[in-house]
Amino acid sequence: MKKRLMTIASVILGAALVLSACSGSGSNGKPVVKVGSKNFTESLILGEMYALALENHGYKVDRKLNLGGTLVAHEALKKGDIDFYPEYTGTGLINVLELPPKSDAKEVYDEVSKGYKEKFNLIWLEPTNANDSQGLVTTKKVAEQYNLYKISDLSKVAPQLNLAAVPEFEEREDGLKGLNAFYGKMDFKSIKMFDYGIKYRVILDGQADVTVGFTTDGDLTNKDLVLLEDDKGFWPPYFVAPVIRSELNDKDPEIAKVLNEISARLDNETVQKLNAQVDIDKKEYAEVAKAFLQEQGLLK
Repeated sequence: MKKRLMTIASVILGAALVLSACSGSGSNGKPVVKVGSKNFTESLILGEMYALALENHGYKVDRKLNLGGTLVAHEALKKGDIDFYPEYTGTGLINVLELPPKSDAKEVYDEVSKGYKEKFNLIWLEPTNANDSQGLVTTKKVAEQYNLYKISDLSKVAPQLNLAAVPEFEEREDGLKGLNAFYGKMDFKSIKMFDYGIKYRVILDGQADVTVGFTTDGDLTNKDLVLLEDDKGFWPPYFVAPVIRSELNDKDPEIAKVLNEISARLDNETVQKLNAQVDIDKKEYAEVAKAFLQEQGLLK
C-alpha cells in the first residue's frame, strides 16, 4: 500500500513538473526567459549581461545567443522562439519598419515603440545611452595636421586625404553617396577597399587617412584614433535597448526592471571598453559581461 501511494505521488509530481515546463515556469513560479542576441560582439555581451542579471534575480534563463542578423533575431522574437533581445532604434526604424531615417533620438525611439507595438505586439524597454551609429574615423596625427574634428570640415581637406572604405560604403545612401549629398562632395585623393577587420590598422599604419567606423567600436578606445563629429546629424541614432514580447512583459513586469537597471549603466565609452576587452584583449564575452555586472554591484 505504501509503495502504491509512493507511486501515485511520483506520478502526481511528474505531472506537475511537466505542467510547469509546458507553462514556461521555473520551480519558483517565475517564467523561464529565453534570451536572444545577434551574432556580433556587442550584442553577445549585452545578451549575456541581461541573462546573468535575470538569473541573479531567480529566473531560469534559456540562452539563445548568436542567432544571426537582424531579420533572424526579429523573426525568432515574433514567433516566440526568444522572449527578448537587444536591438538598435535606427535598425528598427529603417530595416524592420522600413520607415525613412530621422535624426532626433527621441522621435526615432517613439516611432519604433509605436510601430513595434502596433505591428508585432512587441515592447521597446528603456534605451541605453549607447549609440552604435556609423561614423568616420581618422588618426590623431591627421586630425591635428588638418584641424579635422567634424565631418563638415572634411569636404575642404578630402582632396589631400586617402579613404579606406569598406564593402558597399561608396554606393549606399547611408554611406559615401549620402554623405556627399548631405555634407557636400568629398573628393578624396584616393578610395581603396579594405576588410572591416583591418580598417583601423590601415589608417594607423599610414596606408590611408580616414576610414568608416561604428561609434561603439572597441578600437576607438585607442587614443590615437579620432571619431569625427557628425555635426549636422547625417546618420540616424542607433541607441540599443531590449525588445521584449508583450505577453511576457505583462505577465512579469519585474523582468523589465532588471533589464532597465543594466541599460541605465551603458553609454558609448562603457560599451567601447567592453567591446575592446573581447575584440582586442581576446577575453570571452561571458567573462566580460559577468565582470561588468560585478563591478556595478548588479550580481550578488
